[in-house]
Amino acid sequence: MATFISVPLKKSSEIDMVKPLSKFVTASYPAGDEQSEYLRAVEELNKLRKSALGRPLDKHESSLEILLRYYDQLCSIEPKFPFSENQLCLTFTWKDAFDKGSLFGGSVKLSLASLGYEKTCVLFNCAALASQIATEQNIDNDECLKAAAKYYQLASGAFSHIKDTVLSALSREPTMDICPETVGTLSTIMLAQAQEVFFLKATSDRMKDAVIAKLANQAADFYGEAFKQCQYKDNLPKYFYFQEVLPVLAAKHCIMQANAELHQSILAKQKKRFGEEIARLQHAAELVKTVASRYDEYVSVKDLTDKINRALTAAKKDNDFIYHDRVPEVKDLEHIGKAALVKATSITPPLSQKFTDLFEKMVPMAVQQSMGIYGQRKADTVNRLVGTMREATNLCNGVLASLNLPAALEDLSGDSIPQSIAEKSRSIVEQGGLQNIEKLIRDLPELLTRNREILDESLKMLDDEETTDNELRSKFNQRWNRTPSGDLYKPLRAEGSNFRNVLDKAVQADQVVRDRYNAQCDMIALLCKPENELNAAIPSANPTRTLQGSEVVNVLRSLLAQLDEVKKERETLEGEIKAVTFDMSTTFLKALAQDGAINEEQLSLSQLDQSYGSYNHRVSASLSKQEELLGQVQTAHQEFSSLKQSNNEANQREEVLKKLASAHDSYVEICNNLREGTKFYNDLTEILLKFQNKCSDIVFARKTERDELLKELQQSIAREPSAPSFNVPAYQSTPAAPAPAPGPTPAPRTVFAQQPQQEPQQKPLPPSRPPPPSFTPQAASAGPTPTGPPTSNPLPVAPPSQAQGPPYPTYQGYQGFYQMPMGYNPYAYGQYNMPYMPYQAPQGQGGFPGAPPAGQPYPGYPQQPPQQQPYYPQQ
Repeated sequence: MATFISVPLKKSSEIDMVKPLSKFVTASYPAGDEQSEYLRAVEELNKLRKSALGRPLDKHESSLEILLRYYDQLCSIEPKFPFSENQLCLTFTWKDAFDKGSLFGGSVKLSLASLGYEKTCVLFNCAALASQIATEQNIDNDECLKAAAKYYQLASGAFSHIKDTVLSALSREPTMDICPETVGTLSTIMLAQAQEVFFLKATSDRMKDAVIAKLANQAADFYGEAFKQCQYKDNLPKYFYFQEVLPVLAAKHCIMQANAELHQSILAKQKKRFGEEIARLQHAAELVKTVASRYDEYVSVKDLTDKINRALTAAKKDNDFIYHDRVPEVKDLEHIGKAALVKATSITPPLSQKFTDLFEKMVPMAVQQSMGIYGQRKADTVNRLVGTMREATNLCNGVLASLNLPAALEDLSGDSIPQSIAEKSRSIVEQGGLQNIEKLIRDLPELLTRNREILDESLKMLDDEETTDNELRSKFNQRWNRTPSGDLYKPLRAEGSNFRNVLDKAVQADQVVRDRYNAQCDMIALLCKPENELNAAIPSANPTRTLQGSEVVNVLRSLLAQLDEVKKERETLEGEIKAVTFDMSTTFLKALAQDGAINEEQLSLSQLDQSYGSYNHRVSASLSKQEELLGQVQTAHQEFSSLKQSNNEANQREEVLKKLASAHDSYVEICNNLREGTKFYNDLTEILLKFQNKCSDIVFARKTERDELLKELQQSIAREPSAPSFNVPAYQSTPAAPAPAPGPTPAPRTVFAQQPQQEPQQKPLPPSRPPPPSFTPQAASAGPTPTGPPTSNPLPVAPPSQAQGPPYPTYQGYQGFYQMPMGYNPYAYGQYNMPYMPYQAPQGQGGFPGAPPAGQPYPGYPQQPPQQQPYYPQQ
């Protein structure tokens, strides 16, 4: 009776996980101990996949543990790596577990760049292996029964989890083995077997009959539901696996019902309901008789049949001689209760007892993305504060340069180089002068060209692959059922378009810097000359020396000193602002664990306000102080200018000094801009190289997927028939067989449904005899006529072939039995009016059949088929 069903494993193609994952790690994390640890974890993950999927697995708990560890690891890395077709592209290929392939090609398989697909298939194998381990358990041992129940419930839970998640995890139609209707049926089968194990445990422990009856009745209900799911799903019966499973489920349904009736009859006997006892035992006997006649090659019920028959015989004998209790109809019996002691195991990782996360220190992608956005917000805040201070400093320098300060205060002699101008000249010479700027300007076009070439090459790869995909799509139409490259590359093309816009803006910025350099080139060149040439180039003047000790000069010098102090404070403040750090990963991880999501904007703005709020106030105070000082400087300078003698020479000298001061400030700003531009292009080169690698990876993955799909299409085309089917002319077809006579249902209260019939195999007709007899294909295929007495050894009738499921034996009242036409005798042609003369056979020898009486069939062909027919016709 203990025939259990297990599920075959899916097979996967080998894949190298090291290269793409290592590229992501090296691109996302700086070189160091953390990166090295993640690279080692990638190697371990690849080894774990090979152990779980790259070799045959024993039907042992240790093999299941490896599969569960790999599944847990997949669940752990799913939020930490951006697995998708257009980011981290890994294509996983799996074969259909139930499809055995054909002569012209391999079995059905599906390739998808989806970690959810890999997880689904691995979980399917976990469930399948659990079912195999449970099936191998020794049902005579209590510990083995407990293990079997545990593994069947684990398998049921895993199949149920796949049913609920497979459609959301895959972007395409799944193979039939993992589609919701298939795994839902498998889940019910596993649950039914777990319930049967509890029934066996209760039976071995000699629990109360009422409890055992309820356990058996619940198991029968589970098996009946599984049988219906298998039979009425459109696609399941095409698998040979389910053709083998179907009769086992039907037999188990009957057996569990029979056990429930048997134990309930014992309960009825204890309550002195002897008629109910007999009715239940009779029903149980009918059920096991059905199993013995239809499913004997799948399940043996000999012991159960003997037990029921003995109990029934004793009950009838006692009732006939002692109790004389009325035996009720089966339909009038009270329904047996149900007790479900099994439940599908909830799939909540980690499932493995020994699981350790290889990437424990790596934060999830949601946190990484939030960290990236937070970093951008922080950079924007820092740039805003630093930019505001630098802009204020440039404004201050511009105002002072327009007023020729502090040079005007130092040039009261009128014939020497002001100290500030001399210092500016030395600063420019130390920085490399014009040669430094010209070298930086020459380097920019080369850097720009290199970045444009990288970007163009990356987009060209996408264009070429998309063109190939479109050509194949137009060639194969609906057969080419993968994601169009145009849809898949939209994020990459948007990213490439953004890079192109960035380069265009950089070109415009380069031109602005060049224009500014061209405008200041002459004065910068003048500042680069030796001191004597610089002094000769500056016009001389003879202002009154009386201003050297005047109060207005002292006020201006004091105000300029205060402005210098403000500038130094800003440099210090800028360093402090850039040095502020705060690790937001802990905050984001905590939010993700509590809420399951991250409100990045709220958390980031709150932290930035806390970190930079005081600096905002200090920057605002610095700007206010500068504005106040500049106002005082302009007022004092007006008084200072009115006190100076006005002459052309003095005005020319002051104008040149202003230009020299402005040229120095422009030189510093142009050099900074050019260095920033060089750094920008170099940094952009690294980003574009990563973008190029991303494009290269996805194009390679798409090429691999394209090759797999082309191979599958070639195989499917090779399997297609070379010519369309056609109908056989009516005059060539064999006459249809007569409809079977209706008969009683031999197994009441069961879920058996009629299998669709196939047309019997046509045999060549015998030579015609006038008039030709009308006979069935079964009669034509019958064996030779026996030579014994007409009443012995009647010829069996060959059952028709079934459309699906295993071939069931023919029995009375069911399709497949073809009755001989009434009054048909192939040997009595032309003798219907002759008197009946039986053949007198010698003693000890069986006579030949003679003509039957008028209106009676030939006695050698029985009117009803035998109750127990052999499986195959006897020749």
